[in-house]
Amino acid sequence: MAELMVSAQKVHKHFGRHEVLKGVDLSVPPGQVVCIIGPSGSGKSTFLRCINHLEKIDAGIIEVDGDLVGYRRRGDKIYELSEREVAERRQRIGMVFQHFNLFPHRTVVENIIEGPIKVLKEDKVEVVARARELLRKVGLSEKENAYPASLSGGQQQRVAIARALAMRPKLMLFDEPTSALDPELVGDVLGVMRSLAEDGMTMIVVTHEIGFAREVGDHLIFMDDGVAVEAGDPRDVITNPQQERTRLFLSKVL
Repeated sequence: MAELMVSAQKVHKHFGRHEVLKGVDLSVPPGQVVCIIGPSGSGKSTFLRCINHLEKIDAGIIEVDGDLVGYRRRGDKIYELSEREVAERRQRIGMVFQHFNLFPHRTVVENIIEGPIKVLKEDKVEVVARARELLRKVGLSEKENAYPASLSGGQQQRVAIARALAMRPKLMLFDEPTSALDPELVGDVLGVMRSLAEDGMTMIVVTHEIGFAREVGDHLIFMDDGVAVEAGDPRDVITNPQQERTRLFLSKVL
């Protein structure tokens, strides 16, 4: 295993003339939970999408488990991977979005087994057994044959987490996974994420849940205007921020 699960160096990203990421660095050891907070438009979600190569970076380097994201090295040159090669590498990075993106015409268990069977070509019997264990883990065993429309938002998000885990990822990315949920449903989803952290899953979480970041995170980054303004132990950053911009943001959300 690589010394770092994720290494990002001087990452830049533009959309037209707008520079969204302005040289962001990140180092994530295996098993660590990194939380990223900041105002809307600060580049948090774009940075997360760059780690999964859903967005191509314009400058810098990102590596996941020792492999370049979206590229390969040959000697002293770097070449872009084909779409097929990108998709193959992306299989081992789970991503959970704000909106659940479940297939509405498929049951819960069918949603979960789709990737391992179609993409990884795994045995259906083994995959179904794994899906049922994952549903137990996220507290939804009784919903195996339900359709997404019959589930609450929190239940759908837990199914989305189980679906990502079914691919047996080495890294999980969460893009504000509770922001679309009613407040009373947030706790169940955060509980599943807390359990994943306790199991040693490497996670990068873009979130507005400051309490989760403080309790579960190993490292916290505050982003604003495309840069990492402040980073450190979550408890230190939240209780004693060193940068005025961090203090102002936290004063509005705590």
